[in-house]
Amino acid sequence: MTTTTPSRGRRRAPSRMERAAGKAAALQRPRVILALLLLLALVCVMLLDGYLRAEVGGDQRVRTGASSSDVPDDVLDGGPIVTFRGGQATTVSVPDKTIALTFDDGPNPTWTPQVLAILEKYDVPATFFLVGSMVSRYPSVVRDMVDQGHEVGIHTFTHVDLSYQSDARVRREMEQTQLALAGAAGITTTLFRAPYSSETDAIDNYSWPVYKKLGQDGYTSVFVDTDSDDWKRPGVSKIVQWATPKEDKGASVLFHDAGGERSQTIEALPRYIEKIRAKGYTFTTISGALDMQQGQRQAPAGAAPGTGGSRLQAAHREATGAILYEGKALVAAVAVAEWAVPTLSVGLMVVGIAVMGRFGMMLLLARRHHRLRNRRRFSWGPEVTRPVTVIVPAYNEKECIANTLDSLSRSTHPIEIIVVDDGSTDGTSEIAREAALALGMTDVRVIRQENAGKPAALNNGVRRSRHDIVVMMDGDTVFEPDTIRQLVQPFADPEVGAVAGNAKVGNRTTVIGAWQHIEYVMGFNLDRRMYDLLRCMPTIPGAIGAFRREAVLQAGGMSEDTLAEDTDITIAMHRDGWRVVYQAHARAWTEAPGSLKQLWSQRYRWSYGTMQALWKHRKSLTDKGPSGRFGRVGMPLVVLFQIVTPVFAPLIDVFTAYSMIFIDFTAALLAWLAVLGVQLVCAAYAFRLDREKYRYLLMMPLQQLAYRQMMYLVLIHSCVTALTGGRLRWQKLKRTGEVGTPAGAG
Repeated sequence: MTTTTPSRGRRRAPSRMERAAGKAAALQRPRVILALLLLLALVCVMLLDGYLRAEVGGDQRVRTGASSSDVPDDVLDGGPIVTFRGGQATTVSVPDKTIALTFDDGPNPTWTPQVLAILEKYDVPATFFLVGSMVSRYPSVVRDMVDQGHEVGIHTFTHVDLSYQSDARVRREMEQTQLALAGAAGITTTLFRAPYSSETDAIDNYSWPVYKKLGQDGYTSVFVDTDSDDWKRPGVSKIVQWATPKEDKGASVLFHDAGGERSQTIEALPRYIEKIRAKGYTFTTISGALDMQQGQRQAPAGAAPGTGGSRLQAAHREATGAILYEGKALVAAVAVAEWAVPTLSVGLMVVGIAVMGRFGMMLLLARRHHRLRNRRRFSWGPEVTRPVTVIVPAYNEKECIANTLDSLSRSTHPIEIIVVDDGSTDGTSEIAREAALALGMTDVRVIRQENAGKPAALNNGVRRSRHDIVVMMDGDTVFEPDTIRQLVQPFADPEVGAVAGNAKVGNRTTVIGAWQHIEYVMGFNLDRRMYDLLRCMPTIPGAIGAFRREAVLQAGGMSEDTLAEDTDITIAMHRDGWRVVYQAHARAWTEAPGSLKQLWSQRYRWSYGTMQALWKHRKSLTDKGPSGRFGRVGMPLVVLFQIVTPVFAPLIDVFTAYSMIFIDFTAALLAWLAVLGVQLVCAAYAFRLDREKYRYLLMMPLQQLAYRQMMYLVLIHSCVTALTGGRLRWQKLKRTGEVGTPAGAG
């Protein structure tokens, strides 16, 4: 065993790394917060959209048959307009030979404009009782309505029966609709019609307190005398007949401009107007009817549509100050939700199809890879028996380095070992030398260098290697006795420049370890079989990989340009024309992060480093030969399946949870279980190929609920860092040394 040490007395590197790590952590916190805020904003947008569609907070209950013993008789037998001026309930009827034409449930982008066009043609004013959620979704229709001189009233925000609702919910329904009107048309209104209401004799003991409370707040409640029942779609003649008052009486007449298919209403309305006018009737609004009964006989409703009268009706108030700006904010937020949610739905459908397609492709190609590489006649060529160099970069690996060397001492293939101590402060180099002596290993060199990072340590080892094949492994990894022999056999093919081994999680006894074990077997090694057949392997794991020394030097060594030097060098190999393959039988046991904080740190670096490497080699998209093959096959697959789909995957989970809570629990649960079932099939097949014990798959449902979400957030965090131009440095993970011999790791 030989050792090489630099000059003593220069130990500034650790403190510099600590300062850099602390600075990096401080810079990352705002990005973590930004990522979480983006996810929270999406959830809020979904909840808003669901609220607008009555999926969130919807209440389909409608009260019928309740007693009206507490309702005054003069209200039950009175006119359709109920005011509470001076705190006293007063009913007002529409004057004889007068029609207060009203429409409920709008606005609707299809039917309401057609209604407005008919009213404008016949110069007829009307009162529209609007649903706030629809107002916020279609503000331009409401603007046109008010600009034409029509009157508007409140029909609640979500079209619920207010007799079932709390005082707070009633107040919220009214205030939110007022905000929507302010944002859409710059007005508020004093008119109100309750959903599912009809004539005043239908007021009961549950709804009467609601009307009284709203009356105290200044609202005029409007009922109907004559109902066209157009929502039943009985036919045009029936609608016209049912909407015509008896004996020349005046009436508050109900039609609908939304809430369903309204073609019969559109066809009946012109006939109705012509018939009523032929009988000598005039049209007005609710405010116009009130004015007429009070002897203030102005032109009906102040001015008929199309006559150039004032835009502001008697029931309208101009919105100013906070309510105006809050209303505009509400309308803007709804516009975002109206655009974002459908777009996301389509995007997630595409992502879902892509994910399922990926699972299918992985299964087919992994099966083909297994059959190809395990058939009796398969051979890479003449057996590779020449010695190789094993490079072990180490920084503060005192817990693990002895186990690593112990596993290498059992190798069935001739090797030399170079341990590159990258400025450790915990005595790693001394432990390595002592372990080598105790194990009787004579061909071990321990090289100390000033701390410069893992790529520099690997490059130092490559330069000092004596053999044409170099095996790179981490200082916390152990090999099986036959690992190196298996790993180097593909080099019998002169086209092969690098080989990826099969990395295994050694510390899998904890929940976090078991989750990572599933991920390694399914997500990494099953992927590598697929990429191997497609000849576009994106990454040789740092825990176990072998390279032709000349190929590494040709690529310029391990680059410090990215945090994923293993991905960087692998892509560089492709671009230089070398073939990169996967050797499933070459197994290495590595110590996975043992805490969520360390796991986040590791995966954050992996994700961000991968993005850096892809961006660095983006010109491969236009290259020819093997480089172009990776650029046009491998790079899109990596971007799609390791960046794009994982970024959108949390949204699928959010949509699933949303559907379970607010839409259809059973259907959403069955869909989630179906996807989980497909993943279990893929995982089970991957475990079969790797001869792993199936009991770990029992952890998979919990992994989907917890672990996967964390991985998605890590990737989103990485994307935010990349988009904001952040920088990230290596962060050393704390090791325990619990991964001893490969036998014990199983």
